[in-house]
Amino acid sequence: MQLLIVTGRSGSGKSSALNLLEDAGFYCMDNFPVYFLKDLFDKPDGSSAGPSPQKTSNKKFGISVDVRATEAEIAVLPETLSLLSKQGVSSEVLFLDADTPTLMRRFSETRRKHPLTDSTTDLKAALSMESNILAPLLNIADATINTSSLAPGMLADALEKRFLLDKGDELLLVVESFGFKKGVPMDADFIFDVRCLPNPYWIPELRAYSGQDTEVRDYLAEQDDVKKMIGSISDFITTWIDSFKQGSRSYLTIGIGCTGGRHRSVFVADQVTLRLNEIHSKVMARHRDLDN
Repeated sequence: MQLLIVTGRSGSGKSSALNLLEDAGFYCMDNFPVYFLKDLFDKPDGSSAGPSPQKTSNKKFGISVDVRATEAEIAVLPETLSLLSKQGVSSEVLFLDADTPTLMRRFSETRRKHPLTDSTTDLKAALSMESNILAPLLNIADATINTSSLAPGMLADALEKRFLLDKGDELLLVVESFGFKKGVPMDADFIFDVRCLPNPYWIPELRAYSGQDTEVRDYLAEQDDVKKMIGSISDFITTWIDSFKQGSRSYLTIGIGCTGGRHRSVFVADQVTLRLNEIHSKVMARHRDLDN
């Protein structure tokens, strides 16, 4: 069993860390009561306070513990983790923090309320109080990360390297054909216009077919400009795919448009998908206007 406690000052990125852990296969719970931690890993006998590993197929848990817990709960956490270790549960504590000015700026931008602020305690004082309350957790932390200058993708890299997270090849590439006459797809990250290519629509015997039919495919496959376009789009995405994989996004949509979205864009999208499948494990083609 693996348990990762995520803690730290408010605004330091705990929620983002939990999301990343969830993507890596952890069962994650925010602000989980420390007193119930031991019950979480007990065998199911009707008295368990939470989902035990025996009740789920997941053996990796990520739990956020922060200043919303009582000081008594925070004080008892080291002893609780020691007891869990005797039960065969491997646990680590990750402490996230950031410089006070950075945290104050983040709260200002998001307009969130710090859990310790009230009519007599301003944000700066609350952050100082929070540091004192969480000091016992900082003392037992197995890893500390200062997120002051970290972009979300950099936090993901830090967690992956420190805790050997197996995120897999999670970025899904969607190659979407469409017709400009019906508008550009709103979810497209890149748009490639292939209306400059030879148009089968103007060949009477090909008009009724689509870019997935043999007649149109054979015609377009013989056109030098079509070959160049497929190569150029594929090379561009291939060049930048690693950079996008380093980020926190889950999808990258490549829009390929012609006039009606039935001939050229469909063929080019299918061919680009075939090429990208050679370098990336999750690629799908989608034809928005093919059946419309």
